[in-house]
Amino acid sequence: MTPFMRFNAISGVLCGLLIAVPGAVEAFTGETAPTSFALGVAPAPATALLTALYLTQRAHAGRFGLVAYAVNLIGLGLFGGAAYTLNIALFYLDETALTALLRGPTRTVLLGSAIVFALGSVLFSISMARAKVHPPLPAWGYGITLALFALLAPLPDTVLTSALHVLAGACLVWLSLSLQAAAGDLAPAADRVLAERGKA
Repeated sequence: MTPFMRFNAISGVLCGLLIAVPGAVEAFTGETAPTSFALGVAPAPATALLTALYLTQRAHAGRFGLVAYAVNLIGLGLFGGAAYTLNIALFYLDETALTALLRGPTRTVLLGSAIVFALGSVLFSISMARAKVHPPLPAWGYGITLALFALLAPLPDTVLTSALHVLAGACLVWLSLSLQAAAGDLAPAADRVLAERGKA
């Protein structure tokens, strides 16, 4: 595995843990400042994982895979910003101020970011399942858990949402660990490209 892919895999594992561990803790403690902070920063390393997942399946994913990656990447940027804002920047607002802030356009924009992310996650999940480069269970789980994760974000936290956090995090860690085998499959293709360039 190249240093680039190793970085992406570690980033994916970190992202999964930043989602799963706070989710498991909140099942017993409810939302706290540390768990909210972890969930707020979790989307940051996800971009590296998403890019690596796409690169390892690019040859098999076709145009649909590229579109799915693009929608998921844009959705991740939008929803990641929303998650950071809600879990960190606005965490300490009292309920009255937060309710007033989330009325009107702000609520619409946040909901829109969740919808784009959910759609991108489902599309990219389908592209992974079709490409058959990564394990099928976490590939399908990626779309199901992350889409629900985004769409249920505005609702109050429950044991069900905590379990969803754990499942989503587990899928991300599993996919991150699958990058080693998938990246190994890229090596012969990379060698061929370098050989062809050397002959040119």
